[in-house]
Amino acid sequence: MCRTGGVPEPTGGEASTDAAFTALLEDSADDLYESAPCGYLSTMMDGTIAKINNTLLDWLGLDREAVAGRKRFADLLTIGGKLYHETHFAPLLRMQGELRGIALDMRRQEGGPLPVLVSAVIKHGSEGEPLLIRITVFDASDRRSYEKELLRRREEAERARAAAERASAEAERARAEADEARRQAEADRARLADALSVLQRSLVPDSLPAVPGLESAVHYHTAAPDQLGGDFYDLFPVAGDRWAFFLGDVCGKGPEAASLTSLTRYTLRAAAHHDPEPASALTTLNAVLHERYTGDGNPRYCTCIFGIIEPGGGDGPTTVRLASGGHPPALVLRSDGRAEFLPTPGGLLIGVVPGAPIGTAETALAPGDTVVLYTDGLTEARTGPGRDDLYGEDALHAFATDQAPASPHEVITALTGLLESFGDGLDDDTALLALGVPAPSSLMDPATSHTS
Repeated sequence: MCRTGGVPEPTGGEASTDAAFTALLEDSADDLYESAPCGYLSTMMDGTIAKINNTLLDWLGLDREAVAGRKRFADLLTIGGKLYHETHFAPLLRMQGELRGIALDMRRQEGGPLPVLVSAVIKHGSEGEPLLIRITVFDASDRRSYEKELLRRREEAERARAAAERASAEAERARAEADEARRQAEADRARLADALSVLQRSLVPDSLPAVPGLESAVHYHTAAPDQLGGDFYDLFPVAGDRWAFFLGDVCGKGPEAASLTSLTRYTLRAAAHHDPEPASALTTLNAVLHERYTGDGNPRYCTCIFGIIEPGGGDGPTTVRLASGGHPPALVLRSDGRAEFLPTPGGLLIGVVPGAPIGTAETALAPGDTVVLYTDGLTEARTGPGRDDLYGEDALHAFATDQAPASPHEVITALTGLLESFGDGLDDDTALLALGVPAPSSLMDPATSHTS
């Protein structure tokens, strides 16, 4: 006779072994959940953590009382993880109902970020209504170390192969041919870069128009000269003495991204002339992108922040109204030396779902105040000795505080220097746009600057 699973029944002296085996099978479901070799947690649909197991609490160095009912899942993530959660993870989970094997970094109380692989599924009720989210978390530290080791070994193998080739006459001939091919490839790449540069300039304004009573400045950094970037911006007049402006980032790169960028810019311009309210313009763009790209099974989307600025004239304040779809918040440098984010919470990626919510905000600019828009290439620049950390919004806020007060040109110049300091840690396109009210001490006419 055998136990279930093919284990032979004990005989005679095997009684003690059988007792131990039976004891193992009597583990409670609660113990299996709490002591599982992976993290488990369940959240409400708004992300509030309802249940979490001991394994994940131990990994993060947290107490259950400080987490359950008090924190959301996004609160357990690093800054970069939060941004990815809000702009990608959460929207895709709501659309698909489940996600598997998503790489994120979680915050530990000690020891730095914890790389993990996350799977999530939405539990539905009997009538199909979403009830809660179940999430499984696997420690990916060893996997990341293994990938780095594979990369190191491959680089060593490539160096050894190059040395062996140089040791023979045949390698000399092959290297000469390779040099010629490389020169040809570089020439082709240069011609391609020139063509792409011309096309790239057609996707963004050559320069910004002069706005009475305001100063403006812009900077565009292209991460790869042989690829079309996906960031975009614009500034143009609308009804009355109001001016519309926007800045955003489309998904992907290359020709498809260029097509999406072109459609986005001209749709926003047309929408603004029809109805210059920021939320209305982004709602129109969302409807256009969703209708254009979801039907062929290849959804395309973008993040975007759209604003209307109305110079006060005389002694009146300059007002700014903003709407955002999944884009990082605007940053305002005040004339009194403060810097503050102007959050637009709740905005969803543009083009993902019909009727996507649009986050809105409004502020007034006094003389000497400057508002800055930026794409996530800035906050997601990799820093640190190993390029493992993201620059993040906290560091950007501290940097802006050190610059305030500053004119648009001064802010863009400082941020351009910051981007250059990242070196190879800046691996994404980055667009910067600043608008401000000249300080009373300025005797110059409203100025516009443009760098790329």
